[in-house]
Amino acid sequence: MKMSWKDYLRDVEPYVAGEQPKMANLIKLNTNENPYGPSPKVEAALKLLESEKLRLYPDADASGLKKALAELYHLKPEQIFIGNGSDEVLALSFLTFFNSEKPLLFPDITYSFYPVYTRLFGIPYKSIPLNDQFEIVLDDYKQENGGIIFPNPNAPTGILVGVDFIETLLQANPNSMIIIDEAYIDFGGESCLPLLERYDNLLIIQTFSKSRSLAGLRIGVAYGNTEAIEALQNVKNSFNSYPVDYIAQTLATASVLDNEDMLQKAKKVMSARDYTIKELRQLGFEVLESKTNFVFARHPHLDAKKLLADLRTAGIIVRHFNQPRIDQFLRISIGTMAQMEELIKFLKEY
Repeated sequence: MKMSWKDYLRDVEPYVAGEQPKMANLIKLNTNENPYGPSPKVEAALKLLESEKLRLYPDADASGLKKALAELYHLKPEQIFIGNGSDEVLALSFLTFFNSEKPLLFPDITYSFYPVYTRLFGIPYKSIPLNDQFEIVLDDYKQENGGIIFPNPNAPTGILVGVDFIETLLQANPNSMIIIDEAYIDFGGESCLPLLERYDNLLIIQTFSKSRSLAGLRIGVAYGNTEAIEALQNVKNSFNSYPVDYIAQTLATASVLDNEDMLQKAKKVMSARDYTIKELRQLGFEVLESKTNFVFARHPHLDAKKLLADLRTAGIIVRHFNQPRIDQFLRISIGTMAQMEELIKFLKEY
C-alpha cells in the first residue's frame, strides 16, 4: 500500500488552554489571570518605549532583567534563565534535564502540560497518584527515577508543600534533577529559592503571568546553579535562538523594580480567595486548601458540568477538568472582591 506524508505525522494529544471568550460583560474566572493590572511602573515604561529600537534585535542575554531579578533574590545573573513564557522554559527544561531511560515522576493530578511534553519528546514517565486528600506524598518519590517535577502549590488542586518537604525530596534524590514549578508561589507560599545555595540538582521555574499581572507578555524564568542554567541556555540556542523581545524585557524589568506593588496586589487576591473559600464552605462545597489565585471546589449534591453551564448562562466563566478523580470539581480563579461577591450571590440563589 502506498504511504502518504500523513502516515509520518507525529501523533500527539495537545495541551488545551483555558477559553478566552469574546462575549462582553463576563465575570471571567477560568484562566487564573490577575484581576489587578501590572505595576504603575510598567505603564510608565510602556509610554517610554523607543520605537527606533524595534529595528534592532533585542539583548540576547536579557541582561537588565537578569540583573534586576538577581538583586531582588540575592542570586548571580548566571543563575537565571529568561524564556518566552514559563511553558517555553518548561519545554526546554524537559529537553535539557530529562534524558534518562528511567521514568520522570510527577503527580497524576497536576499541570496538564507535563504529560504532553513527555509524549512529544519521548520521555518515559510515571504519574504518581495523589492521596485521598489530593496531597503529594513524599515517600512516593523515594524510588528510582530520571527526574521529578511538580508545581508548588500544585495545580489544579492549589495545595502547597513546605520548603522542608522539598529539601527532604532533594536529599532523597541526589542524582536526579528536581524541578519545582512555582507559578503561584506569591499567593501565600514560601519559595524554595534559598535551597539553591545547597543543592545543585534543583531548578525553580516561575512566571510573570500570575502575581505580576503580565500574562500578555509571556515571561518565564528558571533559577538554578550556573552549570544547569548554562546547559538550559545551550539547549535553547540549539532549538531556537529567539530571545525575549525588547518590549517584554523592558516592561518585565519595570515590574521587578516595583516588587512591592506585586506583593500588595497578591494580598488583595489572597483576601478575596479566603473570603471565597469561607463562603463556598458555608454553602456546602468541599474546597481544597489553596495557596494560589484560584480555588478547587465540588459540591456533594451538584453536578459540576451542569453548574459550569449554568454559571456560564449567568455570565460567569470557570474551568472544568474532565478527568478521573476531579471531574466533579470546578476551578475558580480569584477575581476582584466584587466579582467574587457576585459569584457567591449567584450560588446562594442557585
